Amino acid sequence: MIERYSRPRMKRVWSDENKYDKWLAVELAVCEAWTEEGTIPVADMEKLRGAKYDIGRLNEVLAVTKHDMTAFMKSVTEQLGPEGRWLHLGITTSDVWDTATNLQLLDAADLLDEETGALIDAIETQARCHKDTIMMGRTHGVHAEPITFGLKLAVWWDEMRRNRRRLAQARAEMAVGQVSGPVGTHATVSPAIETTVCRHLGIAAAPVSSQIIQRDRHAVFITTLAVIAASLEKFATEFRGMVRTEIREVEEPFGEGQTGSSSMPHKRNPELTERVCGLARLIRGHAVTSLENVALWGERDISHSSAERLILPDSCMALDYILDLFTGVIRGMRVYPERMKQNMELTRGLLFSSRLMLALVEKGMSRDDAYKLAQTHSSRVWEEDSDFRDLIRADEEVGALLDSTELDGIFDYGYFVRFVDHTFERVGLG
Repeated sequence: MIERYSRPRMKRVWSDENKYDKWLAVELAVCEAWTEEGTIPVADMEKLRGAKYDIGRLNEVLAVTKHDMTAFMKSVTEQLGPEGRWLHLGITTSDVWDTATNLQLLDAADLLDEETGALIDAIETQARCHKDTIMMGRTHGVHAEPITFGLKLAVWWDEMRRNRRRLAQARAEMAVGQVSGPVGTHATVSPAIETTVCRHLGIAAAPVSSQIIQRDRHAVFITTLAVIAASLEKFATEFRGMVRTEIREVEEPFGEGQTGSSSMPHKRNPELTERVCGLARLIRGHAVTSLENVALWGERDISHSSAERLILPDSCMALDYILDLFTGVIRGMRVYPERMKQNMELTRGLLFSSRLMLALVEKGMSRDDAYKLAQTHSSRVWEEDSDFRDLIRADEEVGALLDSTELDGIFDYGYFVRFVDHTFERVGLG
């Protein structure tokens, strides 16, 4: 991930230094397990606990060996005495690599959970604030019936809570390690060693492995990140629509001295939410790659390895970035309630057509006739620039069934949002 979209804490999780720290932690956990078994002398283990790698030396060796693990091991053992022979005893590269990578993914998941929680809190604050801020609901991009801005946000809030649960489930899938040796038979390292190693690392041992931890787990994790990103893209796309000049019901935070265009000083573009949408596409693409990594030859190959060097850190860093970005948008957004009311009036009462139709049906008119009556007057509004409410009040057929008080009730915006309080209580925002 490029520096522009990398935040410090997540960047640290995926740094080479943290990767090698995790590798060393796994290697030492294996040695601790062998010591508990009685294979490694306690005196040697005491020296091994001080083991460290030299990243400069590691890179020098890597240029020759072209193999990360052998270069890593050499950079560690060169700084040890005879006790260095115990490192990597009975295990293979994937035992270290896969277990350490999962530890990185757990750290990343914890950061993503924190950012997800921050967004949930930000949406909740705004949803409560705008619970009764009435606005136009739209379907197919066209005016439908009124909702409240708070209700729209409540939908987002509930979706992000589901996403947080999905992330927790995906994290649980990754909370495993493996130390099963070549092709996963435990021929050179017993299941007891594996169990002890994973206990030292605070994770469970995968019940069975084939030299690698199976990549369906990683696919679940990355596709979960893609689902969260898809939700953010959904919210951001809606926000971008509401920002349009013709609508202008909300606006992204826009600071003093900020510019929106190099050539048009008046511009205030929704560039933050556009960025959310763009990076969500990146994560979605990585989800496809993670699914393609599930199928490998025999017990393993390394066709997944090169892809994972990109998709695991980049997916985590991109999601971390857009979660924080969109949280900032929600916290600092400008909301224009008066503009929302003006937009509701753009169609001059047409939004009450369904209310009229249902009221006429309740008074005995057939649904087909009621629909045609409302549609006829709706067409006149579009064609004559008249007001639907005025046309209906002047209609003798309607007047024979509905008095002025009943029509006042039909033309009441509050009718459409009368259950918002109930919905807030049901979803947990009450």
